[in-house]
Amino acid sequence: MKIQLALDRLTIEQAVAVTRPVSPYIDWIEVGTSLIKEFGMDSVRALRNAYPDHVIVADMKTFDNAVYEFEMCFSAGADIATVMGAAPLVTIEACMNTAAKAGKRVMIDLLHTSEEQLEALQMYSDAIFCLHVSKDQQEMQGSTQGTEGFYVPPSLSGEGRKLAFAGGITVDMAQALTRIHPHVMIIGSAITKAKDPAAAAKTFYQLKKE
Repeated sequence: MKIQLALDRLTIEQAVAVTRPVSPYIDWIEVGTSLIKEFGMDSVRALRNAYPDHVIVADMKTFDNAVYEFEMCFSAGADIATVMGAAPLVTIEACMNTAAKAGKRVMIDLLHTSEEQLEALQMYSDAIFCLHVSKDQQEMQGSTQGTEGFYVPPSLSGEGRKLAFAGGITVDMAQALTRIHPHVMIIGSAITKAKDPAAAAKTFYQLKKE
């Protein structure tokens, strides 16, 4: 299981700084959508330069203009970029092809993806599929507990599928989610807003050993 640190609603300098004490306990660093929207590819380059030994995820949430956006991310130093599962299949196909040419990877965000779309996405066996409780749902309806809210569709529950989970994950939720054997656990404010971010990150890191 990989621990992915989600960096959102921060300046570039804050993102680099908050990552430093937790870097020994995380595997992947996510340059969040808000960082990219506010600061562009400078945010990706800054995290790449600051943490050359970590996997960098550019959370673009691409929905169109796939080749341009993915090439931009990879040129800036991202190892993985994200596309929305609800995007047209031609867009997802373009993302997969662009990543393959660059020797990089794709994470497909399943937020608001229909059953029909999920069925079509089965063909992308090399992708990481992200089960995502949205920020708006967390803020307006409250966070879920345990595995509640993280519906794993049967079409994506087969052995060998790489699943990521994101959205207000706490330590208790993470403990419950480990029973699903996720490939990636995406943690944001539970680390970045903790009184002791390094201690919080270490707690999540220890779940990998249990």
